[in-house]
Amino acid sequence: METLIRKLDFVAVPSTDAERTRAFYVETLGLRPDPKAHFEFWVGETCFGIWEPAKVGMPFAPQTAAHLALHVDDVAAARAALEAEGITFHGDTFDTGVCHMALFSDPDGNSLMLHNRYKPRD
Repeated sequence: METLIRKLDFVAVPSTDAERTRAFYVETLGLRPDPKAHFEFWVGETCFGIWEPAKVGMPFAPQTAAHLALHVDDVAAARAALEAEGITFHGDTFDTGVCHMALFSDPDGNSLMLHNRYKPRD
C-alpha cells in the first residue's frame, strides 16, 4: 500500500485564551512565532496552531493523553530555566535508560514534556 500520509502539518493547541497561550509558547518557551499568522508558532519544522474551541461551539478540554515531547539539549538545564520562569513540573525528571523526560503543562493544562534522547534504544 502506498503511504497516504506524508508529514505532520500542524499540532492544534486548544486554549481558553489564545493571547495568553501565544505568550506562553513564544515568550516563556521561546518558540519561533510565525510572521504571517499571529496564533501559530514553530517547533523546528512543526507548526503549532492555537485555537479556541468555544469560538467554534465546542467545549474546551486540554490535551492530556499524550505529552508533546519538546527536544532540548539538556533536560536538567532547560527545566531549571523554566522553573525560574515559574513553570511547575509534574514530578521528578526521569531517565528511561535512553532518554531524559520532564513533564509540565501549559497555562490551559495541555501536557508537555522536555525530552532528550541520549542514546539509541538497543
